[in-house]
Amino acid sequence: MKLLDWGRKNRHCLLLLYWIPFLTAFYLLEQYIQPRYIVHCSLDDMIPFIEYFIIPYFSWFLLLPAAFLFTLLNSKEDFQNLCLIMFGGMTICLMAYILFPNGLNLRPDSMNNNIFGNMVMALQSVDTPSNVCPSIHVSTSVSAAIVAARSKKMKTCPGLRAGIYIWAALISMATMFIKQHSAVDVILGAALSLSLSVPVYGADWRARLKGTCLEIIL
Repeated sequence: MKLLDWGRKNRHCLLLLYWIPFLTAFYLLEQYIQPRYIVHCSLDDMIPFIEYFIIPYFSWFLLLPAAFLFTLLNSKEDFQNLCLIMFGGMTICLMAYILFPNGLNLRPDSMNNNIFGNMVMALQSVDTPSNVCPSIHVSTSVSAAIVAARSKKMKTCPGLRAGIYIWAALISMATMFIKQHSAVDVILGAALSLSLSVPVYGADWRARLKGTCLEIIL
C-alpha cells in the first residue's frame, strides 16, 4: 500500500514504462535488421583493442539504474529531464537503425585468454555488431552526465558530479577500446544527447503539457 501511495504521488515515475516498448523494438531490430552500411573512420584504426575496458563498459548497467534512482528519489525535475533526454535519444537511435541499417567490422579475430578477454568474447557472442550508430551506450551515458551538470541538487556534491563525468567518459571510451563501436558512433551519440538537452532545458515544455494527456508525468 505504501508503494502504491508513493506511486500516486510521484506519477512521473510512469516514464520508466518507456523501457518496455524500447527493449521490444531493440530486440526485434537485432533479430530482423541486417546492416547495409558499415561504419568506419581512420581514427578507429589508431585505437588499440584493450580488453580491460570491458569493466567500464559493463558498468553502464550500473550507471543507468543509479541515475534513475538518484533523480527519482531526490529531484522530480532532474528525473523528468533525464528521461526526456535519454529516452528521446534512444528513440532517435532506433529510427536511425531502421532508416540506415548499420553495423561495424572492427572486432578482433582473437584475444587474450584471460578473464577480461573471455568477458569480451561472452559479450560479443550475444551482442551482434549491428545497430551501432549512433551509440545508445554513449548517448545514455552522456545524458546522465548532462543532468548531473545541470542538477541543482548536485551542486552541493561536486565530487559526485565529477565522478559521474569520469564514469560517463570511461564508458564512452570503453565502447571504442573493446571495438563495440566506431569513433563515429561515439561522436554522434554524444552530439545527440547534447542537442536534445537544448530544448529540454531551454523550452518551457512543462507548461505546454498542462491540460494534455501527458500531464500525468508532471
